[in-house]
Amino acid sequence: MSLFRATARRLGPTRFLYRVGPLLVPLDRIVSRLTRGRVVALGLIPSALLTTRGRRTGAPRDNPLLCLPDGDGFIVIGSNWGRPEQPAWALNLLTDPAATLTMGGAAVPVKARLLDGEERERAWGLLVAAWPGYVTYQTRAPERRMHIFRLDPV
Repeated sequence: MSLFRATARRLGPTRFLYRVGPLLVPLDRIVSRLTRGRVVALGLIPSALLTTRGRRTGAPRDNPLLCLPDGDGFIVIGSNWGRPEQPAWALNLLTDPAATLTMGGAAVPVKARLLDGEERERAWGLLVAAWPGYVTYQTRAPERRMHIFRLDPV
């Protein structure tokens, strides 16, 4: 693991990243677009650019997210940095599960499926292993259950 990635993992659960992280998302979107998805999350964690359709406007919405490969699909979580509300992209997927995942410069059409039960628990374990900050995020938002989605190529 690179020094930058190790540092990012240590910063993940801190109050500093809770405050500053959301401010970096617009910069991350710009970098992701300029590099056509080759650099997401500033290259610090395994990430992708998820494009959903706005549930009210139908307009495309780009969201840089931690994204874990899982077999022939991918896993993403609506952590929203531990804030009490679900992130808009997760609500968009509940309305319209069709999306595009751009990873390493390649755009792949995907269909999202909300995970539950044992499948969700297995995915949670994989997500926490990749980004331990999710445990802290869940303790900051105990009143909501973070949505975990499996994205399957179509």
